[in-house]
Amino acid sequence: MFKAFLIKYGEIGIKGKNRHLFEDALVHQIKYALKPVEGEFLITKEQGRIYIETLSDYDYEETMESLQRVFGIVGICPVVQVEDEGFEKLTQDVIDYLNKRYPDKKKTFKVNARRARKNYPMTSMELNAALGEKILEAFPEMTVDVHNPDIMLNIEIRKQINIYSEIIPGPGGMPVGTNGKGMLLLSGGIDSPVAGYMIAKRGVKIDAVYFHAPPYTSERAKQKVVDLAKIVARYTGPIHLKVVNFTDIQLYIYEKCPHDELTIIMRRYMMKIAEHFARETGSLGLITGESIGQVASQTMQSLAATNEVCTMPVYRPLIGFDKQEIIEVSEKIGTYETSILPFEDCCTIFVAKHPVTKPNINIIKRSETKLSEKIDEMMKEAIETAETIVVEAE
Repeated sequence: MFKAFLIKYGEIGIKGKNRHLFEDALVHQIKYALKPVEGEFLITKEQGRIYIETLSDYDYEETMESLQRVFGIVGICPVVQVEDEGFEKLTQDVIDYLNKRYPDKKKTFKVNARRARKNYPMTSMELNAALGEKILEAFPEMTVDVHNPDIMLNIEIRKQINIYSEIIPGPGGMPVGTNGKGMLLLSGGIDSPVAGYMIAKRGVKIDAVYFHAPPYTSERAKQKVVDLAKIVARYTGPIHLKVVNFTDIQLYIYEKCPHDELTIIMRRYMMKIAEHFARETGSLGLITGESIGQVASQTMQSLAATNEVCTMPVYRPLIGFDKQEIIEVSEKIGTYETSILPFEDCCTIFVAKHPVTKPNINIIKRSETKLSEKIDEMMKEAIETAETIVVEAE
């Protein structure tokens, strides 16, 4: 029935003179989201609206699922588009629409006409009344309810006339790429994929870095992270994933430093390496999945100790979330089932039984001096041997 979709956006509408830049970014993301969908689509902009016209057969459900992953979209309206050939023809088009869309006519309705084209020969109020009268004549079992109708029949008068009655919610947010780029520290856990999703929702394009520790972590653990990145890429677009072999650094820290400080010191070196890649690839900050108090490395004191090595901002979109809230988002975006696969992560090996929860930065720095002989060379090697995987959504 539907050969076009009208895309509604939210915050973009208040962007003033820069609005076209955000619209262009949204069009780009829609094209990316529809690329794997069977069918041919034409996407156009017109007076504060974005239209998707279907040029061939397509799968409605698959198309809708893909569009509901595009940040910036607040509503997807399946529309019937008709030419303006006078009121009588419009009346027939509206009746045809209601006949096909609502086989059961025992419903209340309201006509909501809007005229973007002000030279239309009737005002919006006149059109509401006239079409409402014609609908009641055609379908006597229908009744008008202007406050809480079963059917809100929208009639938009533009170059063409759009008829629609359903607005399917989009994810909201801002189009990816309109608010810079960040480097996500991605692990195989539940939290970091959700953090990537949350910050991408604000328009941030993401790349990612994963710390691998073979043979203590397996190839399956690495593949799990790649699979998570593929799921996140459905929302964010392609992700350049850096896979860093962290084994030698981790063993060196284990050999030289107090074991209750291992997690904090390890994370400080992870942040340093991630910041290197962030600068190299034009990212403006680091992104982590930490939330206050979740584990020993996420106390206020631990986060401060980790931050101390960074000169660029560290964004933690989940900082105020509890675990259940993170799990709910994870389930919604489709990463949960992959995140709970039982493969070792480098953050979970060599973990002290009683890690320090209130690290003193001076003591941590003193411990790190024990690494001075080799750590710079080891970091250099880890950076130079990192593997880059371009991850696309499946």
